[in-house]
This record gives sequence, C-alpha cells and structure tokens, in this order.
Amino acid sequence: MTLPAAAHEALDAFAACPGWEQRARLLMQWGERLQPLTEAERNEANRVDGCDSLVWLVAERRGDAWHFRAASEARLIRGLLAVLLARIDGLNADELAVLDLQVWFDQLGLARQLSPSRANGLNAVLQRMRELAKAPQD
Repeated sequence: MTLPAAAHEALDAFAACPGWEQRARLLMQWGERLQPLTEAERNEANRVDGCDSLVWLVAERRGDAWHFRAASEARLIRGLLAVLLARIDGLNADELAVLDLQVWFDQLGLARQLSPSRANGLNAVLQRMRELAKAPQD
C-alpha cells in the first residue's frame, strides 16, 4: 500500500523529533491543520462512539478515494486525528479495511505514548471510517 504525501511528511516530521515532548508539541501543531467542521457538521450523526473525548467525522468519496475531515475539542486528540487523516487520505474502502493503526503509530514513534483509551478511541474512528466506506452510496 502506497503512502499519501501527507503521510510521508508526517513520518519525516516525527522522525526528526528526539523525544516525546517534541512529538507532543508536533502533534499539537498537526492538530491545528485540521480543516474545521461547521457547527452543522458537529452533529450527533457525525459523532464517533467509543471515544472518551468528543470526536466528529465527516466523509466524502471522490471516485474510489475516501477523504475525511474530523474534529475534537481535545488538543492531543486533534493531533492524533490529523496524523491518522494524513495516513488514510485518498485510500479506497479495501485499503481502509486492512490499515493497521498500531503499525502507523509505531512508525511515527507515538504508539508507546498512546493510552489504552486513546488507542481505543482512534480504533473507533478507523472503524467508523470503514463503516462509512462500506455503506451504499447515494
């Protein structure tokens, strides 16, 4: 599976961080890159269940490629969402189905710092992406 350009950028950026403090700071910066969701998009239908923090996810399909936007009120979660979105942007449903989040966060050097609840929340986000990608399209 090929990596999107933003995923390469994330790998390079996080590889340059010598420790967790620098990675945490970089995560916050990546979180600021998220395209904002409108108030109308921050609705119950777009809310991801299984996250301790409020997370909303909006999907758009262009051809076979999926593009997602996400938001959270928690700064660290926004950063984690941003690097997740960098990894999955433009994937098709089959590629989304086989993506291993643990491997991606290992590659970024972030996996050890993910608490079980954050890891569960990110897995819930990925699961919701997979559900949206498999749903019949209008």
